[in-house]
Amino acid sequence: MTEFLHIHHASVVVADSQRALGFYVDILGMQLDPSRPDLGFPGAWLRVGDQQIHLLEVKNPDAVEGRPAHAGRDRHTALQVRGLDELEQRLETAGIPYTRSRSGRKAIFCRDPDGNGIEFVEVGS
Repeated sequence: MTEFLHIHHASVVVADSQRALGFYVDILGMQLDPSRPDLGFPGAWLRVGDQQIHLLEVKNPDAVEGRPAHAGRDRHTALQVRGLDELEQRLETAGIPYTRSRSGRKAIFCRDPDGNGIEFVEVGS
C-alpha cells in the first residue's frame, strides 16, 4: 500500500515571475531556491520548510476575476507559520487585503498578485 508522507510542492500560475517574487520574497519573506533548472519557461522555486512553492509563468487556464473575497472559499494553499502577527503587519504595510479565518483557529487568508489564494495558519493554533 502507498503511504503518503507530505506534500513536496505546490505550483502556482503567475503572469509575471518578477512581480510574483516581489510578493512572495519581498513582502512575505520566503527564500528563493536557486536549484530550479531551466524548464523552458520563466518561474521560480521558493522554500517552505522542507517543501516548495513553484511559481509557473505560463498561460493561466483559470479565470482570475470573480473569485470570492475570502480566499478560504476558493482553492488555496495553506502554510503553517510562526509569527503570524508580524506577517499580518507586513501585509497591512504593503496594502494587501486579507481576511481572518472563521474557523476559530489563528489564521489569515490573502491573494497573491495573480489571485492565487494563500492561507497562513499559526503553528499551535
